[in-house]
Formats: sequence, structure tokens, C-alpha cells
Amino acid sequence: MKDDILYGVNPVREALRGSRKAFELFVQTSGTDHRIAKLTALAEEQGVPVHRRDRADLERLAGNPHHQGVVLRVAPFAYTDLEDFLSAHQADDALFLLALDGIQDPQNLGALIRSAACAGVQGVIIPKDRACGVTPVVEKASAGAVETVPVMQVTNLVQALERLKLAGCWAYGLAGEAGKNLYTTDFCGNLVVVVGSEGEGIRPLVRKHCDGLLAIPQYGGVSSLNASVAGGIVLFEAARQRCKS
Repeated sequence: MKDDILYGVNPVREALRGSRKAFELFVQTSGTDHRIAKLTALAEEQGVPVHRRDRADLERLAGNPHHQGVVLRVAPFAYTDLEDFLSAHQADDALFLLALDGIQDPQNLGALIRSAACAGVQGVIIPKDRACGVTPVVEKASAGAVETVPVMQVTNLVQALERLKLAGCWAYGLAGEAGKNLYTTDFCGNLVVVVGSEGEGIRPLVRKHCDGLLAIPQYGGVSSLNASVAGGIVLFEAARQRCKS
């Protein structure tokens, strides 16, 4: 299994803090960013070898120029098993999950995972097929959030939703044409928020397995929101309600 290459200050920091095995840290020779000095110290504390490289070498290792002067070679990303997640979950803690149906843009996936982590979501569920998985680009877009929240990759999203319903979850999907307003919905209790793909939204079969479809009120401008923006809005509305309950 091929190792992963992470790049960028935040993804590298979260990986070094997390449980994933780190093999080598590469830092830019001419770098003066104090954040890189802290990453170097953190790596050395954990026994991770640190190598100095020029910017061109780091760009070659990262595969793009947006490495911020730091690249980390780590073990492949490990997805969490849904059943293992549910078995480990404390019964007295209400579930708060995000399910993504066919997100294919790695920037959107990373942004959604970042919003989920910031909103207190306990896990993110993505399908294996016709959807983006966790890649170094996703890790960079998430600012390292993929290291802080479990990501579950499932073969069948419908079956996953049905399993979550057996665990007591209510599933709410975002749909621009839905008749119910996001802000009139009770998000307390066991919850899974479903966000669809950038172009087609939630697939019909997945929609049928949602307990309700919700719309975000819009007051002008373009006719729809970016998937990651829409997801962030509903997640933080849910977080606001749950913090008050």
C-alpha cells in the first residue's frame, strides 16, 4: 500500500498530532516561518526524521506549489468502519453525523469535513463509488480536519442511512426545492445531515430514505449555493440548536 504525501502547515501539524504513522518530514531550506520551526520540533519530539530540501524539491514531492514549505510522508489514510464507530459511541451522547452523497470536488469535500469538525460533528460518511475519497488535496482543503473527525467510507449510502435510523437517527437532506425551511426544523437528538453532489444534489433513492428534505432560504443573487457552503449553513444551525438544548 502506497504511503501518502501531505503538505501544508495545518494538515502536517494535525497529522503529527494524530494517530497516523509519520515517516519523514521535509521542510524548506530557506523557510523562515515560525510555524515550520514548531512543526520541526514536534516531529523531532516524536522521532520523525526531518530533512531540509529546496522549494523545487518540495514542489516535486507535493505535486504542486502550495506546500507552504513543509511536506510529510505518512501511512495511508485509514477510514473508520461504521459498525466500529457505532459500537464505540456512548449511548448517552446524541449522534451528530454528516453524510455526503456523491461529492466529487476534493476542495468541496475538504471544506465540508472542515466545517463538520468545527461544528462538532462526530463522523462523516462518504460513498466508495462516484465520489471523491480522502486525498492529500482533500486534507489540505480541510486544513487537517480529516485527522480530527472519523471519516467512514461505505459501499451503500442507503444501507448506511438505514443502519443509522436503527441507531435512532433522523436523516435530513438538503434540497433547494424542498418545502420545509431549514430554520423551522428541530435538529436536537440523534441526527444525520445529508448533503448531495455539486450538480445533481441528493440522488432519488437516497432522498427516499431521508426523513425530511430541507431548503435554505435565499434572498436574491444566484439560484443555488455551493455544496460546501450549504452544508456549513445547516451544520452550524444544528450546532446552534444542540448547544442550547
